[in-house]
Amino acid sequence: MFEPCECGSGKSYLGCCARLHSGAPTRDAEELMRSRYCAFSRGNTAYLQKSWAAETRPLILDLDPAQVWTGLVIDRHEVTGPDTATVRFTATWRNGTHTGRVRETSRFRREGADWVYIDGT
Repeated sequence: MFEPCECGSGKSYLGCCARLHSGAPTRDAEELMRSRYCAFSRGNTAYLQKSWAAETRPLILDLDPAQVWTGLVIDRHEVTGPDTATVRFTATWRNGTHTGRVRETSRFRREGADWVYIDGT
């Protein structure tokens, strides 16, 4: 059965973010952003912590299980240096009868063969 990936790629979860959640390296900052969104959708705090830069990573990441992530739009992916990039995105959510969106420009850095999330504004 086809289970679409929450990241909005149009691929199946198994053919998309599942491989990253299982430890495969991300190719670029946009792929990491998509996989992190999918991890938020699935409550995968272990992956979120692993893919977060050590200097900005929270000690505890407590997700609200009632919050349902409903969509991701990547507005821009920009390479800013040999090992740095930014991704501007909008993510939408629902929690009971409340809805909202997060608009952020996130900073990413390559560490070895993989990318990590630094922070966002």
